[in-house]
Amino acid sequence: MQGAGHRVAITGYGVVAPCGIGKELFWKGLLGPGFTGANSIEFKDWDPSPYFESPKESRRADRCEQFALAAAGEAMTQAGELPYNRERIGTILGTGIGGLRTLEGQVEVRMEKGERRVSPFLVPMMMSNASGAAISMRYGLQGPTETVCTACAASTHAIGNAARLIAWGRCDAVVTGGTESAATVTALAGFTNMTAISSTFVSKPFDETRDGFIQGEGAAIFVLERLDLALARGATILGEIVGAASNADAYHITAPSPGGVGATRCMQLALEDAGLEPGDIKQINAHGTSTPLNDKAESQAIAAVFGNDGPPVVSIKGVTGHPLGAAGALELAAVMLSFEKKLIPPTRGTTVVDPEMSIDVVIGEPRPWEPGPTISNNFGFGGHNGSVIVSPYAG
Repeated sequence: MQGAGHRVAITGYGVVAPCGIGKELFWKGLLGPGFTGANSIEFKDWDPSPYFESPKESRRADRCEQFALAAAGEAMTQAGELPYNRERIGTILGTGIGGLRTLEGQVEVRMEKGERRVSPFLVPMMMSNASGAAISMRYGLQGPTETVCTACAASTHAIGNAARLIAWGRCDAVVTGGTESAATVTALAGFTNMTAISSTFVSKPFDETRDGFIQGEGAAIFVLERLDLALARGATILGEIVGAASNADAYHITAPSPGGVGATRCMQLALEDAGLEPGDIKQINAHGTSTPLNDKAESQAIAAVFGNDGPPVVSIKGVTGHPLGAAGALELAAVMLSFEKKLIPPTRGTTVVDPEMSIDVVIGEPRPWEPGPTISNNFGFGGHNGSVIVSPYAG
């Protein structure tokens, strides 16, 4: 990373998603048939009790916080004991909305039963920063604890910011990622009425018949460490964050800039940050929301940066749906698993790539590959663009 004094290692990560809780079940879900038939992909039988000491404790956490703590447990277990000054271990999390589910539920309570029945835990449960705060308190992490709230780019921005805290010497380790659980009746109505939700209830990124996304939920959490310190304590190095970038379209609150010029520049900045050329990138994990405008703009941006013979492109939203602020974290987890399995998962839901797009979208079957530097993109309402580049560890 530019100006970096330290390399940034990934030593643990955890995943909670409707297609699979834990890395292995998540991977199995990514290779599954995809999801159809509803406007959202949600847990039907989510049970938070394994991740809390008591039912009372779990009831005082919004569902997005429950997801974050569950994923953090898997990540921290894999990473092992972090033998650093707790003031030098940070927590940087991303979310698009935070505790919307709690807020909506308590509005119903107020309307039906009156103000005196509104929970005193409403405010701490609905705060966007609650999930990151909960992780820092559970593990006693006293370094910078911040929450990024940049819509669907939030967790990609969080991961990039976390990596810089290590690269620039402020932290020795950072717990980072994203979480979201916002598929409420009101949110779904809003997305539907702005024609963002698929009318056919099928997410098919880059397909010629795409017409919107299916809303998702979930979390993915990563443990990042200074590479030299991680090696010194005998940690297993799963990968490296080698570059990241963030910029703005400054164009429209919901629509991408024409031609994807903002996304183009964001990817170029990430490559510059990593000291890489476009030809060094071996996989693109796309934002790929399945909306007509986003997919067109992103495909144009990819072609502008990587040419018409660029690396394979995948979007996992045909399986996960669009988990808003958690999207980038779940997609980075998919990239890490693609390193381990030496397979790129297919873009589920997509059968015929839009002929106007000159990108190599992986569809049908998983594609074998030799793992190499991978760029993961996310773009959010407000014109927020984020890209992060992760690479297998090569010593």
